[in-house]
Amino acid sequence: MGKILRDECALKPDDLLVLGVSGGPDSLCLLDLLVWAGFSPVVAHFDHRLRPDSAQDAEQVRVWADRLGLRFILGRQDVAAYAQANSLSLEEAARMTRYRFLFDGAEQVRAQAVAVAHNADDQVETVLMHLLRGSGLAGLRGMPVRALPNPWSDAIPLIRPLLGVWRSEILEYCAGRSLQPLMDPTNLDTTYFRNRLRHELFPYLETYNPEFRRVLWRTAELVQGDYQVLHGLVQQVWEACLRESDDGFVELRLEDVMGQPAAIQRHLIRRAAGMLRPDLRDIGYEAIERALDYLANLNRPPQIDWMAGLRLASEGGRFWIADWQAELPGGAWPRLLEGIELVLVPGEVVELENGWRLLAEPVTDLEQARRQAVTNPDPFQVWLGLDDERVRLVLHCRREGDRIQILGMPEGSIKVSELMINLKLPRRARSEWPLVYVDDQVAWIPGYRCSHDFRLSPATRRAVHLRFVHGGTTPLI
Repeated sequence: MGKILRDECALKPDDLLVLGVSGGPDSLCLLDLLVWAGFSPVVAHFDHRLRPDSAQDAEQVRVWADRLGLRFILGRQDVAAYAQANSLSLEEAARMTRYRFLFDGAEQVRAQAVAVAHNADDQVETVLMHLLRGSGLAGLRGMPVRALPNPWSDAIPLIRPLLGVWRSEILEYCAGRSLQPLMDPTNLDTTYFRNRLRHELFPYLETYNPEFRRVLWRTAELVQGDYQVLHGLVQQVWEACLRESDDGFVELRLEDVMGQPAAIQRHLIRRAAGMLRPDLRDIGYEAIERALDYLANLNRPPQIDWMAGLRLASEGGRFWIADWQAELPGGAWPRLLEGIELVLVPGEVVELENGWRLLAEPVTDLEQARRQAVTNPDPFQVWLGLDDERVRLVLHCRREGDRIQILGMPEGSIKVSELMINLKLPRRARSEWPLVYVDDQVAWIPGYRCSHDFRLSPATRRAVHLRFVHGGTTPLI
């Protein structure tokens, strides 16, 4: 154990250490081992308030800490209420609140690490849980002995010294040392997913292979080694692709991400999501593949809802994974300063902000234009029917009360401001997004919607072709 604590956990006996002690066999065993190894851990107990007698467990752990002359810290929270308020399972809510307490305590006492007593049985249960939920190598490797950074801290490592010790060995150790651990009756409650694995699925799988737990544990060890090699490669790619990150977003260089194999892209997306949602244990296969589909779509929308309150967004050569509430850095969309009005003349080019230009061309072949309009793959070009030669074609930012009758919906109209929200157009872009007006009527919201009133109908006799371009080509956003 001394070698594991020193070499794998990188602990120093003279520095403070916070140890999570539930009072069960695992944590009591680790407490005893740490004291015998010369450590003086801060004993931290978290009362989840899931049982009427949970306060008695907390008091018993306090008594043990006092007998050993160790500092004791206690945390309490109504985990059931927290789970309900945040739409979490009891297991997930308990894990999140417990670890936040442990790491808050570690920061307060300036501890070198937070230690928990996960054992080899916990490891194989965790791997099987990830496998059943759907996971890549990050999940199939199980829990590392030392994790830094981890979901709760970039500075304080999370260590698990007992990951190579089986539960049966821990019980033997407790008996040999005359330790009397507390027994939590909820560990027998098979309404919890992990308990169902432990008491129902594992015994069944062992009818196929009595050594199933050890086989799965060894598999996790092998995957852990493979993951470390792959992690080094992903780290190099990550540094090349990362452009900027903040509390609410991670920005990657789109071209660099697209140049990577799909397997590397998956790791980049998982890593970015993990930075924004550190408490999220599993990012499912479907979510990752949806992100890859978004990247591969040449006509991808500016942003889409992804998962866990996150969105995927792209503008020009930039790609974000971000909170919906996050303000993204300055956009590469076409911009028109508020209050400016530009009259469009077919055959002329209008220069805009950010290197954008608007090309206006008269339509000479209406039949060809109708065919192109039906199969148009570019949201930044449009063919507008302008039968009256006296109409005035204007470029302007949205105005108070503007409405548009969306193409394909001959009845009714919607406020432009509401439509921009529904289309999830970036908030910071709405006030400067250029709109095309025919006289005072909104005819086209570039990149999004055309008005039904200005479609190319069989009766159309005059039309104009409008196209926004950036740097000589139409960008994909």
